[in-house]
Amino acid sequence: MNGFSLQDLADALDNQVSRQALHKYEKGEVIPDAEKINRLSNALNVNPDFFFRTNKIEFSNIEFRKLDKLPKKEATIIQEKAKEYLSRYLELEEILGLKNKFEHPLVDYPVVTSYKQVNKAAEIIREKWSLGNGPIYNIVELLEEKNIKIVKLDASVTFDGLQAFANDIIPVVAYNVRMANKPDRIRFTLLHELAHLLLKFGDVSNKQKETLCHQFSGAMLLPEETIRAELGAQRNKISTFELANIKKQYGISMQAIVMRANDCGIINDQYKNQFFFFMKQMNWRVDEPAEYQGSEESNRFEQLLFRALIEDQISMSKAASLSNRSLADFKRMYQPMF
Repeated sequence: MNGFSLQDLADALDNQVSRQALHKYEKGEVIPDAEKINRLSNALNVNPDFFFRTNKIEFSNIEFRKLDKLPKKEATIIQEKAKEYLSRYLELEEILGLKNKFEHPLVDYPVVTSYKQVNKAAEIIREKWSLGNGPIYNIVELLEEKNIKIVKLDASVTFDGLQAFANDIIPVVAYNVRMANKPDRIRFTLLHELAHLLLKFGDVSNKQKETLCHQFSGAMLLPEETIRAELGAQRNKISTFELANIKKQYGISMQAIVMRANDCGIINDQYKNQFFFFMKQMNWRVDEPAEYQGSEESNRFEQLLFRALIEDQISMSKAASLSNRSLADFKRMYQPMF
């Protein structure tokens, strides 16, 4: 999780524990005493309980977004950080006796190879999840409610998101907290990863698969009926003011709206290309001239933590451990509320 080699860890411990001793700990040949465990916890930025957890997390079918630019070491760090958070989350659910089984909304959906199929898949999910055709105000919270675990990670800018199944049954989507100043990008990334989780792809290239996942994201955020109501059945041009207003309401970038309009046949390829050339000229490809002000957060983990604590199912010390804080820090932050 820290990207340390054994020597890096020894250095972080000011060589009070040698590399050779750490190697023996790692292999289980020697068990460190309480003092050494505290030193290791401080150096690795984990609670001492980390070393005694019994929940084991394994990822299957893991896929990264932007993996081709992501160094192997960084990918390993991201995976281990996600596993550590999930271990605490699942332990908390176990303490509370929660059985949150994931119900796959597209379990019988056919293999996907075309835009028409991903568009229909998005319509089915919106219907099954009772979302109507309006804006979805908090994608993170929605997915958590559907028993999809969302992990927020602080990683390099080469990482957008990942999706996997934990222990073969728990769907997981992770995203980069460094996108926090662009909630529309978080929303699009989460739904892109959701497409990877839920859809079975046919004989398509990786590039085609990514395009289909993009199209799914656009269809989830802005259903065909809705975008036609906002823009009309066919347009020759669309003003940036129109796009800005739709972005602010539906939480989808102006560029993604134009791609969606093109997918739905509202604008042609020529105008789409002209629009993206204009955005590049204006230096708006990264920072668009309008911002979506919505929030993408879920407080489910904290809610469960405080529920377990107030009902005396866990101690203050255990609550601190599950939140990966020291007991002193946890008391300073939360004890006055109890």
